[in-house]
Amino acid sequence: MADPINRGLDERLFQHIVESNLNAPYYQLIGIKTRALAPGRAEMVVMIDENRHTNPLGLVHGGMYTSLADAAMGNAVRSLGVAGVTVECSVSFLGPVSAGVELVGRGQVVKSGRNILFVEAEVWSDRLVARAHGVFFNTGPIEVD
Repeated sequence: MADPINRGLDERLFQHIVESNLNAPYYQLIGIKTRALAPGRAEMVVMIDENRHTNPLGLVHGGMYTSLADAAMGNAVRSLGVAGVTVECSVSFLGPVSAGVELVGRGQVVKSGRNILFVEAEVWSDRLVARAHGVFFNTGPIEVD
C-alpha cells in the first residue's frame, strides 16, 4: 500500500495519527491501515484474508465491516485534533464480500459539538457494502509532540 495521504491536516497531527494507527494492536491484528486523512474525514483500508476475516460461509464477517467503519469514523474524529471514544455504533450490511478484495472505509464527521460528535461511514469494495452511523464522546484534545 502507498503511504497515507495528508489532505489538509497539520503535519504534526497527521504524523501522530498515522503512527498511532501503525502501532495500534487491534489494527495490526486485523490489518487495518490508514489511506488518507482530511479535516473531519478519514479513509482506512484492509485487504480481506480468508484465514482471518471470513465467517463459516466464506464471506467477510460482519465484525470486519463494523471494525473498519468504526476505525474510519474514529479517525475522522481524531483528524479534528480531538480524541474520541465510540458511544454508539449502528451498521447496515448492504451486501456480501468474499476474500481477496480490498475493503475501504470512509468516515466523515457530520456534526461536532463540545462533547458529542456525530459521524458516518461507508464501507466499499467494488460497490457500497455497508453504512454506519456513530456517536463519539470527545475525551479532550490530542497532544502532539
